[in-house]
Amino acid sequence: MALESATTREAPMTTLPALRFKIHHQLLDQYDLARLQRMTPERQRAEVKSWVESRLASERAAINAAEHRQLVEDIQHEMLGLGPLEPLLQDPAISDILVNGPDQIYVERSGCLSLDNRRFEDADHLTRTIERIVSRVGRRIDESSPMVDARLADGSRVNVIIPPLALDGPMLSIRRFGAIPLTLDRLIQAGSLTEEMAGRLQHYVQARLNILISGGTGSGKTTLLNVLSGFVSPLERLITIEDAAELRLRQAHVVRLETRPANLEGQGEITARQLVRNALRMRPDRLIVGEVRGAEAVDMLQAMNTGHDGSLTTLHANSPGDALVRLENMVALGHGGLSETNIRAQISSALHVIVQTARLPDGSRKITAIAELCGRHGREFRIRPQFRFVAQGYDADGMIEGTFRAASEASLFASRLPGAAPVLEGVLA
Repeated sequence: MALESATTREAPMTTLPALRFKIHHQLLDQYDLARLQRMTPERQRAEVKSWVESRLASERAAINAAEHRQLVEDIQHEMLGLGPLEPLLQDPAISDILVNGPDQIYVERSGCLSLDNRRFEDADHLTRTIERIVSRVGRRIDESSPMVDARLADGSRVNVIIPPLALDGPMLSIRRFGAIPLTLDRLIQAGSLTEEMAGRLQHYVQARLNILISGGTGSGKTTLLNVLSGFVSPLERLITIEDAAELRLRQAHVVRLETRPANLEGQGEITARQLVRNALRMRPDRLIVGEVRGAEAVDMLQAMNTGHDGSLTTLHANSPGDALVRLENMVALGHGGLSETNIRAQISSALHVIVQTARLPDGSRKITAIAELCGRHGREFRIRPQFRFVAQGYDADGMIEGTFRAASEASLFASRLPGAAPVLEGVLA
């Protein structure tokens, strides 16, 4: 790991943060950082701890054992990790980390945001941490390239935007993955869906229906996509296409493709549409597009219509109807020569099922609708609801109460659904 050097800056010795500030910068100035980089991670931590403890002894710092331990850990995190963010990244209960400048770090636990007590020293400290993140994926961030999408080693998504675009200083957003595997059983226990809905989704995947998962930001689309992919036969060849690789499929035969942004000269960009087209030449049994956002919608629908049935994707929308409108707009932008009639014909013949996810005001995530697309009536899509969530109010703890209701209409694909297959374990690794 590259470690930055800095000129020693003196700070008043009145507080624990000031002591940490002083010792950290003494370490940067006086220690042989090249030697540190050649060590194993375990040896690095031991070496930093030994050095800090020797400085504390020479400073004769009046701190207790807990403060001593905290100071050593903080400097280890700063030298070997991502500073104040490191303890947050190690907390499995945190799903989002939102840094609004050096003095505000918000975290999300169980769908609820709260302000954390950790801080960066100043904007420069936050900027150095951001540069450390983006450099690990071969990117750079400066005034000429003030926005970056990246990912951490654990697959967490990172977005950075800095001045002059961000008026109040550098902004950093980290979307994390849970360390504990998610299964349909756990989603049922959490109240995200019922056993009947889980069984139906399993059957849809095994019947090789093309499924679109729709929902807002943070509603659980990618989580559900990971879980549903667990129902695909291990004998099939899967090709995934993503802007930032975050899908974690458990099958052995998975080919992962990732888009590439343009470099500083504006060259070298590889789009999702290019990857979808290339994937069709790689003999896939199913395509899994992490999120359809633009012109790749055209090629994805054509793939679904030409033998790659059982494909899955996600899309940002607030209802199944809105998802179809967004998809229609994407196809129109990607292929200006298609008429509205032809676009809707392609969509209605390619897609079979739309699953709607939502993050409710109480922070819970639920599958709020499962609907089947059954052709068109004139110019309009025909949507046959199968399940929906009906909210009924709040309980004493402020949590939303409601029920999942099955529709009276039978499934259009009843002949393709097995009668009584057990619910298998779909895993999000």
